[in-house]
Amino acid sequence: MRSFKLPLTFKLPRTAALAALVVAVPFAGAYAASAGFYTPRTAGLIDQAQSVDQGITAARQMDKIKPAEARDLHRQAVRISRVAQREAAAGHGAIPAEQYQQLVAQLDDVSQSLRNATGSSPLIGDGADGGYYPNG
Repeated sequence: MRSFKLPLTFKLPRTAALAALVVAVPFAGAYAASAGFYTPRTAGLIDQAQSVDQGITAARQMDKIKPAEARDLHRQAVRISRVAQREAAAGHGAIPAEQYQQLVAQLDDVSQSLRNATGSSPLIGDGADGGYYPNG
C-alpha cells in the first residue's frame, strides 16, 4: 500500500494558519457552550441575544442608528445575555420559567427598539389618511 506524503516544499503560510485558527475557535467554543451545557430553550435565548447584538452592530456600521443609541442597545442586549448565562449556570443549564419569560420580554423590547430606530418596524394603516405609521 502506498503512503501519501506531501512534498517538502508545501508549507502553510503563518498568516493563513493563524487566520484559520482565529476563525474556528469562537465558533467551536460557542457550539460547545450552547450544545453541551444549556438546555435548548436557554441556548436559544442566548443565541437570540447575540443575534440582536449583531444586528445592533450592523445597524451602527450602516449609520442607521447613532453611536449613543447603539451603545445603549448593546448594553441592554449584553446584560440580558449575561443574566441568562448566570441563571443557567446556577440552574445547571436551565433558567426558571418566570425568569426566562422576563428575559424574553426584555430582549423583545430591545429588538423592537432596534427596529424602531432603524425604521424597519412593521407599518400599520392603509395609507388612506396620508401615510403609514410605525407599529410600536
